[in-house]
Amino acid sequence: MSVGANQQELDTIDHVAVCVPDVEQAIAWYTEMFDCRVSYRDESWALLEFGNVKLALVIPAQHPAHIAVSSAEAQRFGPLITHRDGVRSVYITDPWGNSVELVAREH
Repeated sequence: MSVGANQQELDTIDHVAVCVPDVEQAIAWYTEMFDCRVSYRDESWALLEFGNVKLALVIPAQHPAHIAVSSAEAQRFGPLITHRDGVRSVYITDPWGNSVELVAREH
């Protein structure tokens, strides 16, 4: 059974995270190439907002490449950790070795 299958509202992709060697260079490239805005940035990661999804730019040594799913049932996958931007989530690995972050959707 999928996460949230018993709910009327489907889970959503919160963001996709890609690894980059330099966050500031990646911010510059993405914001020059596309119409998006920076909603968070520090030395190890940044979050860019597009019209339909967010893109996280992460340093591989600190964060894995991953997809993040917003779910009302995130806590059932493990203890939620509060991150420096205030988001609460837990990481899991799918059967094929991909990192998936379950982000708590607050009601």
